[in-house]
Amino acid sequence: MFKFLTKLDYLLKETFLGLLRGGWMNWAAVSTVAVLLFLFGLSLQTSWQVEKLLNQFGSQLEVSVYLEPGIEAKSIEHLVVKMPEVVAMQTVTKEEAWAKLVKDLRIADIDGATQQLGENPLVDEMKVKARNSQAVPVLATSLAKLQGVETVEYVDEAVKRIAQLHRGLNWFTVTITSILTLTAIAVTTTTIRLIVLARRHEIEIMQLVGATSAWIYLPFILQGISFGLVGGAIAWSFISVIEQFLGKLLANQPEFIQFLANGLQLAPTQILLLPLILLSFGATVGLIGSLFAVHRFAKA
Repeated sequence: MFKFLTKLDYLLKETFLGLLRGGWMNWAAVSTVAVLLFLFGLSLQTSWQVEKLLNQFGSQLEVSVYLEPGIEAKSIEHLVVKMPEVVAMQTVTKEEAWAKLVKDLRIADIDGATQQLGENPLVDEMKVKARNSQAVPVLATSLAKLQGVETVEYVDEAVKRIAQLHRGLNWFTVTITSILTLTAIAVTTTTIRLIVLARRHEIEIMQLVGATSAWIYLPFILQGISFGLVGGAIAWSFISVIEQFLGKLLANQPEFIQFLANGLQLAPTQILLLPLILLSFGATVGLIGSLFAVHRFAKA
């Protein structure tokens, strides 16, 4: 145990000294990783929020099914309930719909109004709620094929627009993240390589006394990981500051804007997951960059 603690103390000291000796090159690597993780974190968080909004629209959208005249809703209710895309269903009979319409028109004599038209001109309606936004078009198609169904209506334009925004945001995130990841790895590799060159004489002495390559270059690898962790912490801090600023800004907005903002709040698991993803991603970028940097020297 004592031997392990001694080795750990050595590695931590060497890593810290390497970070001090790196100077402004360290800041170049950390800032590059921070920019990468900041943009990635914002894109990921926005993607989660848009996905939540998409799911909210999907869960609130109802497919309205209007039956043919003379067909009662109870005759096909059992078929609708069995559909896998359905999570809830409400039936509005033509009598209920007619009574509501007459009431909205402020007509006191319902029977008299019905007699004037000869009969109730409305049809039974079924309001069917889909499992999610992706299931709405499939559900509408299945309902339209049922015997006795005249028309099926649903508002899908908003869902389509949000879905397109979600897909576009995902492509943007992948593209920008890929480019910045390669840049961050390149900067980290260059930084670690310069640090190794600056300590070339110390490394040669350690090799002469029998130190293994793993023991010599492990502190440099830890330095690269440190770049990623510090960059991740900085990125998360900036994202948190922006969230607080937007929260205060939206507090003075109309109630509808506040309602939308509250609906886009991340789940507690996502709030905890975001910094872990940023730190892990940053550490991975730093690890890859440092491995590239020491690979050539370790083989020499």
